[in-house]
Amino acid sequence: MFTKKLLLRFAKPYPGLIFLTIILGFSGALFNGVGTALIVPVILKIVGQEVDFSSAPSILKAIMSPFEKLPENNQLWVMAGAIILIIFLKNLAIYSSTLSSSYLTRRLTSDMRETGVQLLLRVDLDYYTKMKVGDLINRLGGEIGRAASTIGNSVKLIILGITILVFVGLLLSISWQLTIATTVLLFFVTLVNQYAIGRSRRFGKQLSEMSKAYSIAVLEILSGIRLVKATANEEKEFLKIKQLIRDREKADFQSQMNSEAIAPISEVMGITALLLIVFLSRTFFKEQIASLSTVLLTYLLLLLRLLPLISQLNTLRNNFANTSTSMELVVDFLCWDNKPRMNEGNIPYTQLNQGIHFNNISFAYPEREKLVLKDVDLYLPRGTTLALVGSSGAGKSTIADLLPRFYDPISGSITIDGIDLREFTLTSVRKAMGIVSQDTFLFNDSVRNNIAYGKPDASQDEIITAAKRANAYEFISKLPQGFDTLIGDRGVMLSGGQRQRLAIARALLQDPEILILDEATSALDTVSERLVQAAIDDLSRDRTTLVIAHRLSTVQKADRIAVLDQGSVVEVGTHEELLQKGGYYSRLYSIQFGEQEETASKRQQSLIRISHEIRTRLNSMIGFLLLLIDNFKDNPQERQELITDAYKSALGIINILDIFEDIVNLQIKWQPSLTGELDSDATVNYPSYSSISSEFRTDTNEIVNLMRLISDNYTESLEQENQFIQSAFKSAIHLLNSLENFEDKIKYLKL
Repeated sequence: MFTKKLLLRFAKPYPGLIFLTIILGFSGALFNGVGTALIVPVILKIVGQEVDFSSAPSILKAIMSPFEKLPENNQLWVMAGAIILIIFLKNLAIYSSTLSSSYLTRRLTSDMRETGVQLLLRVDLDYYTKMKVGDLINRLGGEIGRAASTIGNSVKLIILGITILVFVGLLLSISWQLTIATTVLLFFVTLVNQYAIGRSRRFGKQLSEMSKAYSIAVLEILSGIRLVKATANEEKEFLKIKQLIRDREKADFQSQMNSEAIAPISEVMGITALLLIVFLSRTFFKEQIASLSTVLLTYLLLLLRLLPLISQLNTLRNNFANTSTSMELVVDFLCWDNKPRMNEGNIPYTQLNQGIHFNNISFAYPEREKLVLKDVDLYLPRGTTLALVGSSGAGKSTIADLLPRFYDPISGSITIDGIDLREFTLTSVRKAMGIVSQDTFLFNDSVRNNIAYGKPDASQDEIITAAKRANAYEFISKLPQGFDTLIGDRGVMLSGGQRQRLAIARALLQDPEILILDEATSALDTVSERLVQAAIDDLSRDRTTLVIAHRLSTVQKADRIAVLDQGSVVEVGTHEELLQKGGYYSRLYSIQFGEQEETASKRQQSLIRISHEIRTRLNSMIGFLLLLIDNFKDNPQERQELITDAYKSALGIINILDIFEDIVNLQIKWQPSLTGELDSDATVNYPSYSSISSEFRTDTNEIVNLMRLISDNYTESLEQENQFIQSAFKSAIHLLNSLENFEDKIKYLKL
């Protein structure tokens, strides 16, 4: 039944190919039967036996009649040549039929996988909340492959059935009595095989379940590999996967044992049936055994050629049973009727002229009764920013999901310029929207391709401009291959702030008319947050923006702020208006900004830690330089090793200094100088951030350049090399003093 459903659905484009496959198989069956019928007379003629077909069945007379008209001398050679030609044509037809069937199976596999991928791209997000990704990958890969092989086996079954019918027809025409006896005997063979086929069905279901469990487990481990390593659970996860692999292989082996037993059992019982037929032939044709010896031999040879076909039939039946579970899964997987799909409108979205109205919308997630949103009524005028704030679970992200129609409200409507959102085509609406969320997704591809994902035809200049506006160009230029650097699965090679800035660059390049920012900075540290927030401010300028935020510091400049609590809007106004009300928003603001002093202290500690790291590496380098100055190592090889170690330490300082400069650049934007306000005990002003960064960079660059010249043997003499080492040592000491001075003063600063 399931095979029929898939055949009717996916075989429609290939009627010609299916018909050709069956015709070729039918031709092979005819050639096989005729060739087999000719073999006995030819062999008897070769050994000098008299061949008498006077009392033979009409079908054998018809096969032999063309040869009886030939001269006696040529008859044998023509019959032998005819057998060779017929067997050649038989094998050619079967070979062509096999290729045609194999091509059909591959095309059906491709079509089903393409349909599966298309389905996964078009179903609603709610479908993915109920299905595990590992299960979907298993169905799209292994289960569809097994199901497609079953469809291919269906065509083989038709061809095999035709071939068996041809042989049965020949056997019936020779002796219907023996054929009935043969059918009864072979029926017992089928009964014995039926037990193995029933076991195959159970093994097939077991294998499908185990493959599903294995795929889910592996995908979950790979997706959560950071957590696995952080909790030191590698051995635990390995043992779990190991057990799944062993169980699956055991079930697979049992299934193979069961399947492989079918052919030998069929052969043994078939030969037994053949011998019984010989004894029965002596009983049925006792008086005519001498005159009918040629006919009986032909019958037995046809029966002998039929037995392997019966064995193939049982093997196919076993395969059908083994893959029946896969067929059920694939039919369910490729069915559109039981999956949520968003109804599309027919109006192409062009542009926003007035605004977006959330018109008394209520919403509950599918198959859940509790309302997540209750009569929410908000208006977002064109070119303005609406911020949604509130506690976790208040419904902020749900509103953000409703705007691009990931879901539809169960009551009320969302309108754009007065037109219900459901009347627009999905593609045109979503193309006009840019979404930057807390959970940034990046492909395992180059930086360039990730930025250009929303606009594949973007030029290099456009990509660079977007990266600069997103505050991402600086760190991208420092990557090993710049914009061509591969960033790993989900951008694992980048920090959270860097991934977020790439997502903003992607949105900037896409240039959306409507922007949705869903807690885009909530998971970032203070430094990354400010860099990302500066990029977001640039991205939001002159756009219609919906912002969902947990940190109120990021939404103070919004044109309107809506405060949500348990799915309802409790306050709406500007930042100043809401503070004056002294309500829910005011309480949230007091809670968050009461921690400001603690945040400042953390920023101080961060700067001190970076300085300590630079100083640690600097001390190691100074030690290497002192050994070189004191000529501690007279051995050239050991001296070169010290030079190399000093050079590596200098490069390490450069890398850490890059992080320091990122903080400096940020702090320049938010606090022009480090002088700031000092505690009452602090009487010494300190240079600005930019001068500190410049001073550190100057000393470090001089050290790196000198050590590079020494390491690459660009010095003209040992004396010049020693001069370079002395200069590098002086710069290192100067940098060390600057760092210590910086650490002393930073303790008194209110950052």
